[in-house]
Amino acid sequence: MSKGGYSAVQIVGMVITVVCAQAAIRSFFDHEARQLWGAFAWVPGGWGGQLVALLVLVFVGMAITSWAHDRAKTKS
Repeated sequence: MSKGGYSAVQIVGMVITVVCAQAAIRSFFDHEARQLWGAFAWVPGGWGGQLVALLVLVFVGMAITSWAHDRAKTKS
């Protein structure tokens, strides 16, 4: 993959991190709100299960971003 490809993967990881972190933080203040337009309504466990799913996605986004950043650095 080219350096530009790794940059694109890094951007996708950052977007996943930011969107899911924002939804997780918002869920602390409004437990009844549908987070991310109800995309996580299927997750079992109610509010706690949805929060865990969002936090897992935050960490996945951070891992993707970190991986792509490290790969892009070694390409140069």
